[in-house]
Amino acid sequence: MNSFPWLTTLWLAPAIGAVAVLAVPAAQRTLARALAFTVSFGVLVLAVVLAVNFRPGGEQYQFVESHEWIPAFGVGYTLGLDGIATALVLLTALLVPLLILAGWNDDSGDGRKNAHLYMALMLLVESMVLISFLALDILLFYIFFETMLIPMYFLIGGFGARTTDAAVRAQRSRAAVKFLLYNLFGGLIMLAAVIGLYVLTARAGLGQGSAGTFDLRVVVEAANNGELGGSTAVLNALFLGFMFAFAVKAPLWPLHTWLPDAAVSATPSSAVLMMAVVDKVGTFGMLRYCLLLFPLASDTFAPLVITLAVIGVLYGALLAIGQTDVMRLIAYTSISHFGFIILGIFAMTSQAQSGATLYMVNHGLSTAALFLIAGFLVSRRGSRMIADFGGVQKVAPVLAGTFFIAGLATLSLPGLAPFVSEFLVLVGTFSRYEVAAVVATGALVLAAIYVLWLYQRLMTGPLREGNENLRDLVPRELAVVVPLLVALLVLGLYPKPMLDLVNPAVGQTLSTIGKQDPAPKVPAPEAAPTGGHK
Repeated sequence: MNSFPWLTTLWLAPAIGAVAVLAVPAAQRTLARALAFTVSFGVLVLAVVLAVNFRPGGEQYQFVESHEWIPAFGVGYTLGLDGIATALVLLTALLVPLLILAGWNDDSGDGRKNAHLYMALMLLVESMVLISFLALDILLFYIFFETMLIPMYFLIGGFGARTTDAAVRAQRSRAAVKFLLYNLFGGLIMLAAVIGLYVLTARAGLGQGSAGTFDLRVVVEAANNGELGGSTAVLNALFLGFMFAFAVKAPLWPLHTWLPDAAVSATPSSAVLMMAVVDKVGTFGMLRYCLLLFPLASDTFAPLVITLAVIGVLYGALLAIGQTDVMRLIAYTSISHFGFIILGIFAMTSQAQSGATLYMVNHGLSTAALFLIAGFLVSRRGSRMIADFGGVQKVAPVLAGTFFIAGLATLSLPGLAPFVSEFLVLVGTFSRYEVAAVVATGALVLAAIYVLWLYQRLMTGPLREGNENLRDLVPRELAVVVPLLVALLVLGLYPKPMLDLVNPAVGQTLSTIGKQDPAPKVPAPEAAPTGGHK
């Protein structure tokens, strides 16, 4: 398979598809939607083919494509796929066609080309996320890490709930600007770190002639062999530059404040695209760039990052309990879940990092299911306020039942996928940071409170006035929800294929940075009694 540019095809297909969608005649709205879905489904098929042909026990990066791009500055077009990236590529490729199907009628506004633009923007985001997972050139990664903000900005600011309320439209615009400014600022800090890292590679003679290099594999090897140079203070500063950008995108407390506003202002499909797909580039960047490029700095700042992650775990769960807006409540749960993912990454044990990688996938599935079902409910009622609901299970039992299953997955019920990843994160963290793991388990109780209480207020009890005519899920909506729930159940009962995919990559990461799992703490046997007994 290596003779064909599979990875280029993977990320370029949705970009070309976006252009094709915009070229569809303005009156052919259904055709534009169908074309976008067909392209995204083709990307899913290609992602599955690549995953099937990926050898977890083989070379770290497979299907590698490498071409000179700007040789004078050591910039190359270099792509490669490892086990962690493969898992996230599969998640992205699975979610996007489902999100297009879920957002089939989300192109609100006055222009007739809105359907075309909405679908094209979704495909553009998919394209840029995919190349971010595939890039093995640091500058190439940075370019698309930043560029994906542009279509996401328009999805948030230009396509929200249908309304003529000027105040709501203004709020949506503010949320989009806040999203853009936060992430652009983080990206600018990262750009300074990227330039600083390039200067170090040039001084170390890692590039051709007097140039440096942006080749991730070369820089990682030099960093871990002590050939990169730079003082401890400089390397710490560069680590913080990368980490700040990733912590904004992930997001990590206290850099999270843009997320709830953006999530409730966007359409449910766009919000899921942001939380379940785009934000994963942040946690992926922590694994691939922060740890591999700056192993000593990562070790130095790990206690601080873990402290912030644990705060985020509890903070997100506590704020979720107090919400009166169902969509904002679910958005705050994501802040808690991202805290778990970052906790697992910086615990730097094989169990914790495997759990964190699996958590990225499982969070994407569970959040997509819960947020989309909630979106279907809100669109029927025309309100996001929890107090406006009640007794929905009497008129829409399938909607209520699927919401309940998605909620149970969000609270990590055993038998559903998030339980496995959360368990691995906590167990792996406990072996190195016992206090952090114990404190983080408090979120399990809080999750049960916010999920079960939310279900009780929305779905049970007497039927509230205004909910009598709420219809149940229609076939298109079931086609979105059922695959997500099936995936949550399958990965909950049999996570082995996904773990077999990510475990070797996690092992290679830990080996590269010189980290080993802590030895088990076994109490010394009691000394045998001496002397005779009568």
